[in-house]
This record gives sequence, C-alpha cells and structure tokens, in this order.
Amino acid sequence: MEAGKGAGDGAEVVLLDGGMGQELVRRSGREPTPLWSSQVMLDQPELVRDLHLDFIRAGARIITLNTYTATPQRLGLAGVGESIAAIHAAAGKAARDAIVLSGEADVRVAGCLPPLVATYRPDVAPSADESLASYRRLVELQAPLVDVLLCEALSSCVEARAAATAALESGLPVWVSLTVKDDLTATLRSGEPLADAISMLQAMGVDAILINCSAPEAIQGSLENLLASPLPTGAYANGFTSIAELNPGGTVKDLKAREDLGPKQYAAHALGWVNAGIRIVGGCCEVGPAHIACLAEQLRSAGYRCVSRLSE
Repeated sequence: MEAGKGAGDGAEVVLLDGGMGQELVRRSGREPTPLWSSQVMLDQPELVRDLHLDFIRAGARIITLNTYTATPQRLGLAGVGESIAAIHAAAGKAARDAIVLSGEADVRVAGCLPPLVATYRPDVAPSADESLASYRRLVELQAPLVDVLLCEALSSCVEARAAATAALESGLPVWVSLTVKDDLTATLRSGEPLADAISMLQAMGVDAILINCSAPEAIQGSLENLLASPLPTGAYANGFTSIAELNPGGTVKDLKAREDLGPKQYAAHALGWVNAGIRIVGGCCEVGPAHIACLAEQLRSAGYRCVSRLSE
C-alpha cells in the first residue's frame, strides 16, 4: 500500500455540509419558530454566511442553500409569501460570500428542494400538480444561484417525482435524497418500498440518489437497496432520538438530540457507509461543523479524497 493511502486508496468522496437550522438557533440565542430558517435570511444573514464558512473550513466541499422552509406553501401559510424571492436571493448571497471568504476554489453550492408543507408527513403534501408547480417556482429561483439541485428529505414517490421533474428541467445536475422510516424496513415514510423509489428515479434520469434525515441505523439498513443502483449514491443522517413529536407547524424545539452521536460516533457511521460504497456523505439535523470536521479527518486518514464533484 502506498504511503498516505488507506482503505479508500485515493477514491473520491463528495463531502456535504451538516444541518443548518438547529445550529442557527443555537448561535442566534432566539426561540425557534416554524419559519426560523427562512426568517434568519432576512434578519441575520451574516449568521448563515458564517455557518456556511465554518462548514467549509471543517472540510465540506458542497454547501446547501438555507432555504429549507422557504417554500410557497410554508411562506404562504405564514402570510409572508411575497418574501420568497428575497429569501432565496439572500440565501444565495450568503453561500457565495462564504466561499469567497474561505478562499477555497473547490466548493460548490447545492439548491434545496424540500418537502413543501412538512417534513416526514407525505400525507399533508399537496397534490402532484400543485407540487410540480411549486417545485418549478423553487427551481426558477434557485437555478441561477447553484451548481447542483438537491431534492432532499422527500417522503414519498409523489414528492420525489414532482421535485425531480422540476429539477431536471433546469439542465443542472439533480440529486434526489429520500427519508426512510427508522424501523430498519428500508421503506419511505409513506410506507412505499425504498427500492421502488430508487427504480423510479433511475428511470427519470437523475444524477445521484441519497438518503437523508433518517437515523444512522436506518441508513445502514437501507444500504443494500441504495447500493444496488448503478448511480452515485449518498447518505447524511440526522441526530434525533425520534421524530415522532414533530407535527406540521412545529419547531425543532419539539425534538431531542441523541447523546450517543457526537462527532466521533457520527464519523464512524458515515465512514462505514463510505467503505460500503457510498460516495456522497455529510450530515443533517443536529450534525454540526465539528461532526463534519471529524468526518473529513477520518475520510482522509482512511485514504479517501474529499471533492466537490465525482470524476466521470
């Protein structure tokens, strides 16, 4: 084995950032609201810029727009639908400013096409037609700001199809990330088999398929299905004890962070996924810059190269 190489033998891994919402709440000192991560873009964009910067310095090669709650439905319900363009513009500026401040050349920005109404709740999602129209609006706002469109935390085939359809119309690379039940059954939150969603997305022509905002153990239990795909695959877990207490309109204050998922423990999970064949990895809710820094170090020590895009 060559000096400086390990199990990874120089293989490329795209390293994503971690979760933004909970970390921003901690840094602001304010009480969270259902639209917290959108409101901060207007009130304290420097907090978002600095958190992006911390993730880059930790080793992240892709940072994601802080627009998770800035959907037409969520903003409309809160009576601030007219702010959607301003929020997205501010999010794009915060991300690009962070890259400039970092001095790093190999960092890209991902867009964010999230659940339109509530995370983990496909039962309250809009109709397929309304979803497609809303995702097209989000793509219109985000495409000029980003390098790749990341459809994330999608709980059903209907959600995933609508988001992927709109994203693919942009001509940008499209990654679709699904969220699975924490019962180790490799099923979407909707109850649909993960394998069915993967087959659908492959047929649609997306560029990568991922799992996110699920327990690390649930991701491990879904690897067989995920790695059966010929496409690049990815994973980034959350650090919640349970998502059962989160209801539509609720806040992250309702959820409790795991105490057994510090930086070293999280890195061990993620490195295991990479050793199994995952090539896009990062963190979701409750995974902060310290976790990403530890993961970056573990990847390097194992012989992997952290990049912002995989070679053809």
